[in-house]
Amino acid sequence: MSDREGLSAAPGNDDDLSLPKATVAKMITELLPKDVVCAKETRDLVIECCVEFIHLISSEANDICEKESKKTIAPEHIISALKTLGFEQFTSEVEDVLKDHKQQQKDREKKVSKLEQSGKTEEELLAEQEKLFAESRARFQSGPQ
Repeated sequence: MSDREGLSAAPGNDDDLSLPKATVAKMITELLPKDVVCAKETRDLVIECCVEFIHLISSEANDICEKESKKTIAPEHIISALKTLGFEQFTSEVEDVLKDHKQQQKDREKKVSKLEQSGKTEEELLAEQEKLFAESRARFQSGPQ
């Protein structure tokens, strides 16, 4: 069972929307006590509820976005949608996750590429690569066959 299971390329067809069953099953297993088992029908119901929740939140966020004459739903629209729909208790956790995500994005951007770390020009690196390829070819051709 792949994590892409249940996903559809056809936009606009809500019947084809789903979440990866294996991922949801793993999440359920990790959250339940070890001695509790979740039936497949229960897992499928959880998936349907999650899809409906996502649809509800995204629809409300889209309405908020349209009222602001925006064309892109921003994280702030999701937070506003949660509040509008009566899910205020989740907003602080969502804001924390958003903050963490933004920090991870910044950290990722700060990482220096191997090219920059090497201190060598691109030409020097290409020459070094060609040398390594030549050495490898020579070893391969001279080895027992």
